[in-house]
Amino acid sequence: MQTIILEHPGYLRLESTPEPAAPGPGEALVRVRRVGICGTDIHAFHGRQPFFSYPRILGHELGVELLALGPGTKGPPPGAICAVEPYLNCGTCIACRRGRTNCCTSLQVLGVHTDGGMRECILVPASKLHASEKLSIEQLALVETLGIGAHAVRRAALDPGEQVLVVGAGPIGLTVMQFARLAGAEVIALDISAERLAFAQAQGLADHAVVAGADSDAAIGALTHGDLPTAVFDATGNAASMMRGFELVANGGRLIFVGLMQGDITFNDPNFHRREISLLASRNATSGDLRGVIAQIEAGAIDTQPWITHRATSDEFAEQFPGWLAPDTGLIKGMLLFGES
Repeated sequence: MQTIILEHPGYLRLESTPEPAAPGPGEALVRVRRVGICGTDIHAFHGRQPFFSYPRILGHELGVELLALGPGTKGPPPGAICAVEPYLNCGTCIACRRGRTNCCTSLQVLGVHTDGGMRECILVPASKLHASEKLSIEQLALVETLGIGAHAVRRAALDPGEQVLVVGAGPIGLTVMQFARLAGAEVIALDISAERLAFAQAQGLADHAVVAGADSDAAIGALTHGDLPTAVFDATGNAASMMRGFELVANGGRLIFVGLMQGDITFNDPNFHRREISLLASRNATSGDLRGVIAQIEAGAIDTQPWITHRATSDEFAEQFPGWLAPDTGLIKGMLLFGES
C-alpha cells in the first residue's frame, strides 16, 4: 500500500509498505480517504515539533472508511465513513479515570508519538471511530482540528457577550474563534498576517481584526474600552507571543495556551498575582468534544467549505507540500487525498 514517510526534517517520501494485519478484538481496519494537514505536521517537517522522533508517518486528522471490525468488536457497520479520534490513552491513569483522556499520562497521538494515517490503510481502536451518515469524508477529516478549538473554549468556560482575544489566525486559532463565536463571545483576532485576519472576518469568525505591531495594544484597549479581554487564547506556539499574553488579559481574566512550543515560558509574578489571572493549558480534545463538533456541523452551525484551500493526491503530496508553506500561498488547511488521481 502507499505510505508517505517523513524520513527526517524537510524530506517526505512515498513508498510501498505491507498491508496491516486483520483487526484483532477491539480493533478496526480502516481505509484512509482524507488526511488534514495541521501545524503539528508543519512543525515536524521543519524539525520543531515537541514529543517527536524520525522517521515518522504523519497524519492525525483523518477521514476514513471502515473496512472491518475485529472479532466480537462493536462499532459502525462496514462501509461507514468516520472521523478518527487520534489520541490513544491508557484508560487507567489518574487523568483517564477522571475523564481527562486527552492528557493521559502515557498518551500517544497518531502521527506524533506513533505512526499515523498517511497510508492507505491503518488499524485503530474501534472506540476511536466517530461515524456520521450526514457529513462528507472531507468534513469528517476536519473534525479533529475543530475539536482542538472546541476543547479550548470549553476549558475557558466563556460567558455570552464576553470579549475575548484570539492571538494567531492560523487553523487552530480559527477553530478557537469558531467556538468562541458559537459560545456567544465577541471575538478580537490578532495576527501578523492581514490576509489571515481578512479570512477570519470574511468567514464571520472574528468581530474585530488587529494586525500585530506597535499599535496593536492600543487597538485592543480601545476595542475593550480600556478593560482588556477577559479571556486571551494564544494559538501561536511562539514564546514571545505567549509571554506577552499576560499583559493583554483583564484583571480576573484567564489566559489559555492552545499553542505549544519547545522551551520555557516566564512571566512577572507580581503582575500575575495582582491581576489574579487564571492560566490554562488546552491539550487535544476528548471524545465528547469531537461528538459535539460532528453534531454542530450536521446542524449547519459550522460551515467547513471555506477551510480547505489546498489539496494533493498521495502521488503529488511529497512534491507539493513544501510549496504550500511559502508565506504567499494563502494556506489555511491542506488536504491529502488517498485513493484518487
